[in-house]
Amino acid sequence: MFKKIPHTYVIVFALILIAAVATWFVPGGEYRPSEVPGEMPVFHNIESQPQTWQVFSAMFNGFERQAGIVVFILMIGGAFWIINDSKAIDAGISSFLKFTAGLDKYSFMRRLGTNNIVIVLIMLMFSIFGAVFGMSEETIAFIIILVPLAISMGYDSLTGVGMVFVASGLGFAGAILNPFTIGIAQGIAGLPLFSGIEYRMICWLVINVAGISFILHHAHKIKRNPKASSVYEEDDHWRKFVHTKEDDNKDITFKSSWYTYFAILASLVLFSVYYPQTALKIGEKSIEFWFLPALTLVFALFGFLSLRKSSAVFVLNLLGFTIIFLIVGVMGYEWYIMEIAALFFAMGVLSGAAMGKGPNDITRLFLEGAGDILSAALVVGLGGGIIIILEDGKIIHTILHSMAGGMRDLGQVATVEIMYMIQTAINIVIPSGSAKAALTMPIMAPFSDLVGLSRQATVMAYQFGDGFTNLITPTSGVLIGVLGVARIPFAKWAKWIAPLILIMIILGALLLIPTVTMKLNGF
Repeated sequence: MFKKIPHTYVIVFALILIAAVATWFVPGGEYRPSEVPGEMPVFHNIESQPQTWQVFSAMFNGFERQAGIVVFILMIGGAFWIINDSKAIDAGISSFLKFTAGLDKYSFMRRLGTNNIVIVLIMLMFSIFGAVFGMSEETIAFIIILVPLAISMGYDSLTGVGMVFVASGLGFAGAILNPFTIGIAQGIAGLPLFSGIEYRMICWLVINVAGISFILHHAHKIKRNPKASSVYEEDDHWRKFVHTKEDDNKDITFKSSWYTYFAILASLVLFSVYYPQTALKIGEKSIEFWFLPALTLVFALFGFLSLRKSSAVFVLNLLGFTIIFLIVGVMGYEWYIMEIAALFFAMGVLSGAAMGKGPNDITRLFLEGAGDILSAALVVGLGGGIIIILEDGKIIHTILHSMAGGMRDLGQVATVEIMYMIQTAINIVIPSGSAKAALTMPIMAPFSDLVGLSRQATVMAYQFGDGFTNLITPTSGVLIGVLGVARIPFAKWAKWIAPLILIMIILGALLLIPTVTMKLNGF
């Protein structure tokens, strides 16, 4: 029984217990603002608050903190269950695979590998999303699309998660214009917003070459021998999912689909009148255009053409436009998980209506989907309890203070590397980039002045330290949610991703050296 891999719930609860034990031995402390303007916050010793019975309330408190992600997962699960019932995604994947198979007739495509090109393009897209507008929670919604695609291509769920979640994480770590990390950190450090972008673009490219190569290597191994996957048994769920019977109604267009089409079109026209122009923000710059009116016209055309084929194709078209509107909403209107969840929920309801489902059937399918994904939502709440225990125990700042004390009397290269290690360690317990910037940058930025280190290098140490371990830390609600949706046990994920994390940490350390030894623009 001890050889059996522990359940994700067991691992997370064990970490809660370890955090509670630490509150009994680590002295309490907190940073308070200095009375002298411009100086570093001052560390004060305070009494720790040893945690005991709180380990059993940690899940409740974790649910309160992670409520947004929990509800987001449930709504996404319910919405996609309705779409899955239409067999639209199955039809889309089947058509996509036929298209890629047709490309193999070209010798150039055969040499490169059509599937390799597909993986690289998908990963680059999500990496750009992570680097530009900090895509993170949004990846959960794409897991239900990309994992079945990966299984259909002959890979496994690890490859599917790698194509979206790992790719987004690579972009997040090599952030170019990410407002949630670079924007906040540079603002606190008193640097021009998004300065030093030239070198960060080089870092983003290097990080992606390494990360994408790792995924391609794994995909090639699984393609040769699918049973070599550590999640082969877990993927049985997805294999059944993608090998369902053909839908008898695949070529039928229901009247309700036309009603749904005109209802959506009327709504989009109204939105276009109220929001004729949208400014998509990319870093400090913004592109202002009539995005909603343009998308309304495109939807009118493609929606009509899809309905000429079948209701299932219309639902697939609806899914595609949902993703496009998600991007416009995030970049143009600062949408977060509430708005995104509402968007996908509307997509699910409208998809059910388009397929001729009544209110009771749509409700039943939504509840089935939410129930199917409930375990993923529950473990997110449990994971949030780890941070609650450490914060309530008053030891978070003590850990940071002890780490910062080890940087004195070191050279600049050693200092920036230790800053990087500190940020990496802190990220394991505080995966929120904005929260960590608010906690560490007021300390690190002035300290870098004392040792003659560029504040830009300090920001980059924070950037790398914040990014890589997001792919493995159990305190990340996004990671736990992604694994829950993909049905991948945390222990198996950690074993698989650990080599990539190690490569990225070493790569990050090497990429920091030029920030100290070379004259780079913005440093």
